[in-house]
Order: sequence, then structure tokens, then C-alpha cells
Amino acid sequence: MLVSALLTSLGINSGLCVLFFILYSILRKQPINYEVYVPRLLAEGNSKRRSHFNLERLIPSTGWITRAWKLSEEDILSSSGLDAVVFMRVITFSLRVFSFAGIIGVFVLLPVNCKGTQLHEIDFADLSNNSLDVFTISNVNSGSKWLWIHFSAVYVVTIFVCCLLYYEYRYISLKRIAYFYSSKPQPHQFTILVRGIPVSVGSSVSESVESFFTEFHPTTYLSHMVVHRTSKLRSLINEAKTLYKRLLHLQLEPPQQKYRRVGLFGEKVDLVDHYGKRLEDIEQNVRLEQSDLSLADETRAAFVSFKSRYGAAVAFHLQQSINPTQWVTEEAPEPDDVYWPFFSSSFMRRWISKLVVVVACILLTILFLVPVVVVQGLTNLSQLEIWFPFLKSILTITFVSQVITGYLPSLILLLFLKIVPPIMEFLSSIQGYISHSDIEKSACNKVLWFTIWNIFFATVFSGSVLYQVSIFLEPKNIPAKLAVAVPAQASFFIAYVVTSGWTSTSSELFRIIPFICSLVTRCCKSTDELEVPSIPYHRDIPRILFFGLLGVTYFFLAPLILPFLLVYLCLAYVIFRNQFMNVYMPKYETAGKFWPIVHNSMIFSLVLMHAIAIGIFTLKKLSMASTLVFPLPVLTLLFNEYCRKRFLPIFIAYSAEVLIKKDREEANDPAMAEFFDKLVTAYQDPTLMPIQYSANADSLNSPLISSADV
Repeated sequence: MLVSALLTSLGINSGLCVLFFILYSILRKQPINYEVYVPRLLAEGNSKRRSHFNLERLIPSTGWITRAWKLSEEDILSSSGLDAVVFMRVITFSLRVFSFAGIIGVFVLLPVNCKGTQLHEIDFADLSNNSLDVFTISNVNSGSKWLWIHFSAVYVVTIFVCCLLYYEYRYISLKRIAYFYSSKPQPHQFTILVRGIPVSVGSSVSESVESFFTEFHPTTYLSHMVVHRTSKLRSLINEAKTLYKRLLHLQLEPPQQKYRRVGLFGEKVDLVDHYGKRLEDIEQNVRLEQSDLSLADETRAAFVSFKSRYGAAVAFHLQQSINPTQWVTEEAPEPDDVYWPFFSSSFMRRWISKLVVVVACILLTILFLVPVVVVQGLTNLSQLEIWFPFLKSILTITFVSQVITGYLPSLILLLFLKIVPPIMEFLSSIQGYISHSDIEKSACNKVLWFTIWNIFFATVFSGSVLYQVSIFLEPKNIPAKLAVAVPAQASFFIAYVVTSGWTSTSSELFRIIPFICSLVTRCCKSTDELEVPSIPYHRDIPRILFFGLLGVTYFFLAPLILPFLLVYLCLAYVIFRNQFMNVYMPKYETAGKFWPIVHNSMIFSLVLMHAIAIGIFTLKKLSMASTLVFPLPVLTLLFNEYCRKRFLPIFIAYSAEVLIKKDREEANDPAMAEFFDKLVTAYQDPTLMPIQYSANADSLNSPLISSADV
């Protein structure tokens, strides 16, 4: 790729970023767009719609940038939780790493690369027509002593990243404990989920749980809530919600439009009356279904609550039965975090679903190679002319060729990648996780490794699937093949950072899809309630980590990528702080459990960089340097093992010291009695609660099923 193609891509993306910023600065001031740009403030009552016109609304302003910049970490912690703090720490961690690497790369390594003549001498008089390859390590002459500077840079940056990783892991671990100490009593801290409950003949699951925990945990056991299969109830309630929304919409329409024909040959009826009767019938079916819950609808699972956090932890960590497949315990998620459909599926169905997920991920990976191959063809004009000979005359136009080779390939990959996070979230939801947060963490891992494989390795080793697999079947040849393939794709990944990074972050601010949906619902006069979104961590964390991998692996190969990465991270720093303040509201809290994913990803990036360095120095006939790099991956993996032993247990479970201290602090708190009263019904399935959609509210005031029946 020529410098001119990169400049064209840079110009297009910079223009889009500026356009998004200007549009956002204007549209966010319009009261009609508050639900798109400040839904959180609306829900919290901190922002009110103003009907009077003000000329200031039409003038772009940068006040939101100042407010986002001034937002402290404590403000984010108090308003959005520890997960939001960890997310922002990922961005600041990356900023520190690439600011340090950028100084070395741009001011030390880049001049050395330009000084080389392995490919050809750089023509400063006609800079735009130079290939970007002259700015990479490929241009340094083989056997040159200047390569020792790259060797030193690999060591220095590795040490710096490991020190920073240790500091961040330690900081977030302490923050997690401090967050626990400062939190109010939460139901999930006193509760565990018990599965594989054995039931004797003539007794129920509820009786078995009561008998077992009264006998073996007499001093700490408080109560339990048996889980029922409620898939049919859930579908009925969803149907009731849909009908209720239709009724609200019909009430806004003119009277003549409320009379329509039902069915193909049916008579015209009053739709409000028709849907109202259907809604009442569904609610009646819901009440009957709730009241008819029997022992047959019970699952062999129950949420068991205890009088102390320590009591719940003891029950969780100890094997409860001689038979390890019975009375299996695990930590309970927050009540709002429970994924209730999990309990309606059988063990065999969950087992088959896991196999389906594995097969689906493999098929998706293979199918995704199609756009990758297309993208690689677009970056090579000669290949494109072979595929489409009728385009030769168009491809000779300078601007067109620059757009096709510099901007279009990254844009195509960006568009295809948009569908990956929702697919991975769906696959994780059928994999057998009991909470939304576990589903999101699983989806986060899937998206991350899918991106690394399909965008990095598939692009680097562009070819058939069998060829890519064969590379990893010969571990000895991996460094050599990486050394040849990775620097050759430097220009593509620089353009990818500009297109995917800058544009996606700016579009996050502008919120294109919610804005379009808002326009559509506004035209349809929809009466949907305001729904405040939560940040999709499984979409944004993998993107940041993938750019981190590109930065770590390319900092000594093509340091020109680092300034563009820093611009992306600065944009992300300001924009996501603004979104946490105005848009996103947490639906659940994992207390920082995403950080181990970040740590593991950075360790993988470092080891990958070391493998590439070994191959590069061997290829450049500097065998001593490649030999001296060998200790680095070993030491990095030893460092990772130390961190895993030192910090990871804190993210899995709290220690006895922490739990007992917290229990003692609240032992004499009079509010705990009220908390324990609420804890008894905290884990009741929402589908067993009364619904109040129809006009006949009197029949819905009383509970449809008591907690004693559950």
C-alpha cells in the first residue's frame, strides 16, 4: 500500500469523525433526541425536556468533552460500578503502554527503519508515492547492527508491560475488595445455587432442601427458593407484553383506523376491544398456569440463602455429599442477573447445546474467511484486475485505486464484524450459563479469539483453512512464517486501525442505530417505555484488546501504527466516559471479573510478539539476537503464572477474612432484619409474579402464587 492510499483513508475517516462529532453536538441538545443521547439522565430525572426554542441548540459545542474529561474514577464507581471502572482502566492501561512504546517506536525505531535500504531508499521528495513497507523493519538491511536497537526495544517494552500488568492486577484486586467492603448487603452474597438435588419417594424438592440444610447447616441456613420450569409461562407473558404495546399504539390512532378486518375473510372489528379481550384471556391463562404449578414442574435446583456471607461461602466451597454429582453448589448471581431460561432446559439439551455451539463457532470461522479473502484481494490491485478485468479502466484513476486499497478493505471487515458479537452472545446463552454476566463474559472471550484468529491470523496467512491449520501443526516453523507474513500486512492493519478504530468509536458517540430506530418509532407514534441500555462489554472489550494486540506485535515491526492507535484510545477515553455519564446504566455487576480476560490477552500478545521477533531476527541473519529473545516468552509465562496464583483467586471468590469482617460489621445493624425478610423471596422467578396489563386491575392486585407454594 502506498502512503497516498493511507492518506486517503485517513482523510475519509477524519472527515467522518468530525462529522459525527458535529452532528452529536447538535442533536444531543434537541429534546426529541434525549431518549437516544441522554436516556440515563432522563431515567434518573436529572434531565427534563424543554419545549421552548433556543438558538443555542443549533450551535455545536464542546462542553460535553470537558464534563467527560473531568469525571473522576470515584464518580464512575459510584454511578456505574466497578465493571465500568475496569473498562476505563483497560483504556488508560493501553494509553500508558502505547505512549511509552510510541516514544521508542516513532523517535527511535522509525528513523532506523527509514535509514535502511533492504527494499529501497525512501524518497522524501515524493513521500506520498512511497510504499508503507519502507517504514517497517523489512527495510532494515539483513545483518545490520541497527537491528540490535529493535532487540533492545522488545526487551524494554516487555518489561514495561509486565510491570504495568502487575500494578493494574494488584490495583483492581484491592479495588474489588474495597468495593465489597463498601457495598450494602446484596442477596447474592448470602445465597448459593444448589443443583442435582436428590428427592426420595413421596417428598418434594422443597422438602428435600429444607431437610438437608436444616440437618447439616443448622446454625447458618435461612431459607430456600425452588426453581420451576416456566418456559410456557414466559412465552405467555411475552405475548401479553406484545399485545399491551399494540393496545397503547392503537389508542393514539384516529378512531376510523381502529376498525380493521381480522383474518382474510373476517368481519371488521374494534381492534382495541378485540386485543383487550385477547389480553384478558392471556392473563387468565397466566393465572391458571401459575396456580397449577405442580411438583412435576419443579427442577432439581434451588437458591439456598444463609444468615451470613461466611455461611454461604462454606456451603459453596465444601462438597455437600459423598456422591459428587448430588447437591452440587455454585455461587448465585444477582437476582436481576439470573438467566431463567437455563432452568427450563434439560441436562441432555444443555449437553447437546454445548456441542452445537462448538460446531457453530467452527462454521462461523470458516464462513468468515470469505470476506477476509475478498479484503485481501482488494488490497492487491493486480489481483483485483485478474478477478474483474472490466474494472481496469476505473482502477487506473488514482483516487479510486487509493479508496479501494486503503479504505474499502477495512470498511468491509468492520461491517462483517458488526454481526459477530450478537451471534456469540446468542451461542453463549444456549451453552448452559445461569447468569447474564456469565453469558457476556463467555461471549467476550469468543469474540476476542474469533477476532484474533479471523482478522489477524487469517489476514496474515491469507489462504485456505487447511493452510492456516497446517501452519500451527508445525510449531518449529511458526516464528519463521510469522516473520515473513506479519510485516507484509503492516500497511493493511494501519488502515484497519484508522477505519475500524476511529469510525467505530465516533459512531458509538453518534449512536447511529438507536438514532435511526428513534426516527422510525417516532414516525410510527410508538409508546414504548424508555429503556436505558447497558454497555455491551462483549463488543467493546475485545475490540480494545485486539487493537492492543496489533500495537504490541507491530510496535517494533511498523511503529507508524502507534500514533493512530493513540488517537483511537484518546477518542475512546473521552467518548466512553461521556456514555457512562449520559447513556449506559449497569443492569448487573461482576465486580471487575473482566480484568483476567484483559490480562490473559496482553500476555498472549507479548508471547506472540516474542515469536515474531525470533523469526524476524533469524530472517535478518542476526542469530544471536534471536537466541537471546528465547528467554523472554518463558519469563513472561512464568510472570503470568505468578499473577494467576497471586491475584486470580481474588476474582473467583472472597477470602474468609474478608467475609467474616464484613459479617461482623453488620452483626448489630438493625436494618439486617428487614434485609433477611426480603431475602426469602429475592430469588422468586419473575414469571410467577402478578402481571397488570389489562384494565381489570382489581383481579391482579393479589399475588398469583405465594412464596410458600414455591
